[in-house]
Amino acid sequence: MLDPELDAPARDALAQGARGEIEGAGTLKQENTWGLRKMAYEINHRTEADYRWLRFEAPSSLLDSLDHNLKIADGVLRFRIFKVDSDTPTIVPPATAAPPGPRERTAQGAGPREDRGPGPREDRGESAAE
Repeated sequence: MLDPELDAPARDALAQGARGEIEGAGTLKQENTWGLRKMAYEINHRTEADYRWLRFEAPSSLLDSLDHNLKIADGVLRFRIFKVDSDTPTIVPPATAAPPGPRERTAQGAGPREDRGPGPREDRGESAAE
């Protein structure tokens, strides 16, 4: 997860550095750029991050080096290295935003409701003059 306050070329350079380190000592199997996404909680006063995902095979010495370099790199908010089985399916990026639910209001406002008439409610004693 990269700092979104860095410009795009700087974030790409960080990802390229990690990719180069992986390809130098291991094999890069897959790479996905998920882009800017809202985080579940703030990290360093940031609510969004640029998500990058790399799947690779490498010796443990590379993992130690990669762990060290990502810890000290400016612009890396958070990273995780997982060991997975080679037959584990790859991850598809989740949708960036879910459409509003049936009870959520949109940014444009609630708008007219089809289940209500256009005039005043006579059952509450309202009149058109009020």
